[in-house]
Amino acid sequence: MLVKIYDNNPNPVEIRRVAEIVRKGGIIIFPTDGVYAFGCDIFNGAGVEFISKLKSKDLRKSNLSFICRDMSQISEYAKLDDVAFRLMKKNLPGPFTFILNGSSKLPKLFKNKMTVGIRMPNNVIALEIVRELGNPMMTSSIFTDEFTTEYITDPELIEEKYGNQVDVIVDGGFGGLEHSTIVDCTNDEPEVTREGAGELVY
Repeated sequence: MLVKIYDNNPNPVEIRRVAEIVRKGGIIIFPTDGVYAFGCDIFNGAGVEFISKLKSKDLRKSNLSFICRDMSQISEYAKLDDVAFRLMKKNLPGPFTFILNGSSKLPKLFKNKMTVGIRMPNNVIALEIVRELGNPMMTSSIFTDEFTTEYITDPELIEEKYGNQVDVIVDGGFGGLEHSTIVDCTNDEPEVTREGAGELVY
């Protein structure tokens, strides 16, 4: 199912509709400030496993990320020292994934991973879905090879490819091709481990 939501003025009715599908265990594809991504409720163990299988990854080895709506929600699920907090305040919302040590509130599925990737994309649709959901959404970018880039940027073609595997595809306009910049904040000094769409401001 393809649901059109406008980034500059998201329809609250459609946002609630999508969030309710996620809350009930659904898998969605939605826009971020870079590549379109798979998403499900972080407490939906079957959904997390399904997305890992879609990406042909071993869940135990997968790098899983959460989308959080604000710094307060981030601090619930991850341990934030002063350095990481200041860095994230300067750069979020934006195309970054911050790797942090997880808190005791992580769902059981994630507790053995110790760390978690945190995203707060500069995309109103994604943030509003999470806000309506009431807790973070697990996310992982959809994937392709260099010959089929239109299948990760054009929502109609994304539906053609994944429509029978997910519950909803949120059409938020054409997506990008660049992944987020990954910043590891689990050591004494933050370290950029993957250059991406975001240029880190210290």
